Amino acid sequence: MDRTDLQRLTKEELIDLVLRIQRPEKTSRTSSKPPSSDRKARRDRAKPGGAKAGHKGHSRAMSEDADRIIDHHPDQCLCCRASLSSDLAAETVSEHDKIELPAIRPLIERHRRLAVRCPSCGTLVVAAVPDAAKGTPFGPRVHAVATYLKTFQALSYERLQGAFANLFGLTISQGGLMNMLRRAQGAFAAECDKAVAALRRAKVIASDETGVRIEGSNAYHWVFRCAEAVVHQAAPTRGAVVVRTLMDGHRPDVWCSDRYAAQQGHANAHQTCLAHLARDVAYADEASEDMLPSRLKRWLQRAFALADGMETFAASTIAGKRRALERSLDDIFATTTSCDLARDIQNKFRRARDQLLTFAQWPGMVDATNNACERALRPAVVQRKITNGYRAMWAAQGEADIRTVVDTARLAPGTNSFKIILQTVSA
Repeated sequence: MDRTDLQRLTKEELIDLVLRIQRPEKTSRTSSKPPSSDRKARRDRAKPGGAKAGHKGHSRAMSEDADRIIDHHPDQCLCCRASLSSDLAAETVSEHDKIELPAIRPLIERHRRLAVRCPSCGTLVVAAVPDAAKGTPFGPRVHAVATYLKTFQALSYERLQGAFANLFGLTISQGGLMNMLRRAQGAFAAECDKAVAALRRAKVIASDETGVRIEGSNAYHWVFRCAEAVVHQAAPTRGAVVVRTLMDGHRPDVWCSDRYAAQQGHANAHQTCLAHLARDVAYADEASEDMLPSRLKRWLQRAFALADGMETFAASTIAGKRRALERSLDDIFATTTSCDLARDIQNKFRRARDQLLTFAQWPGMVDATNNACERALRPAVVQRKITNGYRAMWAAQGEADIRTVVDTARLAPGTNSFKIILQTVSA
């Protein structure tokens, strides 16, 4: 916009323009922008690092299964200088662990086919080809390590090749690594199908998606979550067809997501993510002098307090608090405002009116936010930033299958991602 364009504006339009320019920039606290995009505070205003005053220190927990125990006996009395025999009764004063990693090298098992000449007829008899000579020379643990490092540590093929060479002394070409990953991914198909089947039986489902690059084009990584399964999907589109294809006609009781249209209308009821709305309200409250955003902010605080106490409140208490929140919301909707930013956020709440308190109708089953799906998507976002996407669709979908199996297994406490991968590729 140049000087001529500005001269054509009316006084009201100029005031509007100036007010928009004066609005604060959006941050991770007031929008969906990542924290890494926030401007860092000036050094002289930054809070000092380290533990705060009065903070109780924590030391590393002792290992429960030491490989070797070495006892250290005193050999001389500090008082009378008498010699102390190692046979004397002793008590443990303190224990200290010394931890080291063993040298890691590949275990190579060479199979040789031998031939012998029959002493009876003179025929040269050659041993049958052993199973070890068929297929890949790499065992399940090598496949599991490659899969873990590629999927959960986001290593590129070049860095993965270097890790095997430098850490394990094992030279593998990038083509060999690609073939290894493709073989390993096939082992996850059966468990992935079980997770999809569990999703298609669920009464409550949450979903979210994020952009990725696949074969040099824009695509999307979807995640669907229920109490029994977490399902990841790679898709070339962000459209509702991804949801309909995966659900295969199943319609749950409740769906939880943000306000994106493609994630709407797939269940009998919907819970919109209040965390998304809270960020929008925080920005409106910061940028506007109108009181309406502040009222919505307080309303959300009461809604989150209700969500936090769902497991402890009686049914009558939940119903009463829900009715009170609905009445407060009606009052907020009836309020008129001249601020366009406040009006926009008011209209956003009005459009989601019947999706704001669904969680109160399903105590303990429906969350007020979609944070669980966002956490499940975070590794895919990290992978996108580090490797810039996938070379082929099979790699994207194969990695999605691996995440499906591992994330579903991790719904149970005490699980280990690498052990899940190793168990799956060894089956």
